[in-house]
Amino acid sequence: MYFLIAPDKFKGSIDSISLCELLRKEIFLLYPQATVRTFPLADGGDGFAQIIHHYFATEPVLADTVDPLARPITATYQFSAVNETAFIEMASASGLAMLKNEERDPMKASTYGTGLLVLDAIKKGAKKIILGIGGSATNDGGIGMAGALGYTFLNQEGQVISPNGEAMNSIFEIKNPAFNFVEGVEFTVACDVKNPLYGAVGAAFVYSPQKGATPDQVIELDNGLRNLDKVFQQHFNRLIAQVSGAGAAGGLGAGCMVFLGARLIPGIDYVIESIGLEKEIAAANYIITGEGGFDTQSLQGKVVGHIADLARKYHKKIYVICGESLIDDSDYTALGIAKVSSLVAFAPSKEEAISAPERFIPAAVKALF
Repeated sequence: MYFLIAPDKFKGSIDSISLCELLRKEIFLLYPQATVRTFPLADGGDGFAQIIHHYFATEPVLADTVDPLARPITATYQFSAVNETAFIEMASASGLAMLKNEERDPMKASTYGTGLLVLDAIKKGAKKIILGIGGSATNDGGIGMAGALGYTFLNQEGQVISPNGEAMNSIFEIKNPAFNFVEGVEFTVACDVKNPLYGAVGAAFVYSPQKGATPDQVIELDNGLRNLDKVFQQHFNRLIAQVSGAGAAGGLGAGCMVFLGARLIPGIDYVIESIGLEKEIAAANYIITGEGGFDTQSLQGKVVGHIADLARKYHKKIYVICGESLIDDSDYTALGIAKVSSLVAFAPSKEEAISAPERFIPAAVKALF
């Protein structure tokens, strides 16, 4: 019997590498003769760099940068000297988790720190950069990142504007950098959402409220992204607002396409292809995946949804372990998911399930099998 374990992290609770080891232990207790292989996953958001390091033995690089509110910090990205490839997780410089609740402000927040990490990687010899753009605190369309790479933004009066969320409405002209740092560098952006740049399902309306935006600010940010799209068309002759993922990370997806010439791919696809997971799914008897909050979005571009798609391709059923399940049985059984087991079902409270998942994983695994 071959058990394949391939979950995402339980956000705010346990990383996917540690989770895999706990699940492996429990499966061996239930089935001592089984073959158990673990494949911790990430979709481009928090934990992406950790997964890259796990599989590809990259070296961590420390770099001076700034957080979303321009405060000096030191961040880490991964580098492979052999392949001249840097793996950067934008959340390490521009992530929402870096801010206290009262500090969240997508009007002031900027991706400038992410741009500094990109610049550092290029100066260290990176010819390829893989940028994971989940978990952002920002909604600036990538102009902060571009500012770090030498782009200048002007208003209608010709005055220089500091690139952040509230600046997007005032941008009238973009000036190219004196030196093109990104020339000759291949950029791939791993993102975990498919939203367009603006509109009812765009970056501002869907994600900026959780980043601290008021209802009025949501409208202002959406208008800013619309204005930015017009400037992108005028200055770069690029029409990218409706491209899948353009609205990822507060519009950083769009900014990466325009300023870096990047191609956008689902982060989980990049990881699955890089580690050859599909052939393992084809060979497995039992497939276990999961994430912290299992809901309808889990089946639309997230780790669980991609694993379910591959399992269905090879007529395999999968089992989901999660922190909390918010989805009806009928919504997942049609996708070939045999059973879902949540830690919350065995914990005295949701808070305890989050803070001490290792206490409740044994019971949750037994409930699956």
